[in-house]
Amino acid sequence: MVRALCQARSHSRRSLGEAIERAERGLIDADLGGGVIKQRVARPGSGRSGGYRTILAFQTNDRAIFISGFPKNGQENIGSDELKTLKEIASDLLAATQDQLNVAVAAGRILEISYD
Repeated sequence: MVRALCQARSHSRRSLGEAIERAERGLIDADLGGGVIKQRVARPGSGRSGGYRTILAFQTNDRAIFISGFPKNGQENIGSDELKTLKEIASDLLAATQDQLNVAVAAGRILEISYD
């Protein structure tokens, strides 16, 4: 879902960028622990409250990587098994070197976005 948002429109990329900027300012919608946060992202034509929920691996002033995303009404709360998996993924992503991330981007496993 996040990849589709990134590729769809510049508005969507800006919304993702705004979610990162809010997190960097300490405005985190939900800190799920273990480097995992949940941020709301606006749906085109509406606000954040009716938009998408995104899950990020996040480390302030260092790294923000979108792991997952879903429409607000598309998923209930994250279950404990899913959260455990998300924390494991976040741990790996946050521990990766920049060279490892560059390889993942080049291989298409991670999509780097610009949102200026």
